[in-house]
Amino acid sequence: MQPVSVSLATIPSPDRGVIELGPLDLHAYGLMLAVGILVATFVADRRFTNRGGEPRQVVDIALWVVVGGVVGARVYHLFTGYDWDSGGIAGTFAIWEGGLSIWGAVMGGAAALVIVARSRHLDSLALTDSVVVGLVLAQAIGRWGNYFNQELFGRPTDLPWGLEIDLPHRPPEYLQFETFHPTFLYESLYLLLMVGMLLWAERAFRFKRGQTTALYIALYTFGRFFFENMRSDPATEIGPLRVNAWVSIVLFVGAVVWFVWLGRRPDGTYPVAPWTTPVESVTSRAVPSDDSSE
Repeated sequence: MQPVSVSLATIPSPDRGVIELGPLDLHAYGLMLAVGILVATFVADRRFTNRGGEPRQVVDIALWVVVGGVVGARVYHLFTGYDWDSGGIAGTFAIWEGGLSIWGAVMGGAAALVIVARSRHLDSLALTDSVVVGLVLAQAIGRWGNYFNQELFGRPTDLPWGLEIDLPHRPPEYLQFETFHPTFLYESLYLLLMVGMLLWAERAFRFKRGQTTALYIALYTFGRFFFENMRSDPATEIGPLRVNAWVSIVLFVGAVVWFVWLGRRPDGTYPVAPWTTPVESVTSRAVPSDDSSE
């Protein structure tokens, strides 16, 4: 293959993953995560209030969910994509350099959310339905951290919107190429489209508890399967696919089955549409043993 030439329409990458504010150097990756968390918390709190929760309940538990998400994201990455030879033990804590897996973040954050919800007698499915739209927005913002770190880009391309990658950040097998698919941008745009799809589906159909969450999982894993197969970074593989591609397939099938099952349940419908006025408080509502309906 011949080296890809850089055209005038390519997307340049920043020289450093740092934003300078006077004497302060802010790691762009961490800044994008922080902005995403703030946006997700605000959106989730408004949505949960409209579903019957008390104002600021989501804000009160956000710290536990964030901690669970960060820990889960890093642990998952350490076992599926971390370079132990170059990073070593010390590098396992350098999250500002990237290396936070969305799968681990969702799993860790979801576990923390369910634990806190049970301890406070909240409706877990109403809570997750409230969180996922904000989570998608947070993911869309967080992907720009990959841009600043020049990481998780796709394979070489000569398309006009190819992403310029500096030589030190290119995979060894692609050193002769200069522009790559901006998978961070593809995924960010897809996530914004997902926000619209989730909000439209909630308005068009009378969802039952958990269906927004199931639809989020199905939509995200559908898109992530294709983005995963475009990427050029090294990753653990099983057979012809990367581990994360297999995870996408399994979760997509499970989410579709779960969505259909939830829709066929005789109970669990929200009293009113969740984007209108607040409904009966879910704080004092008795949570059933399976935590899936009123």
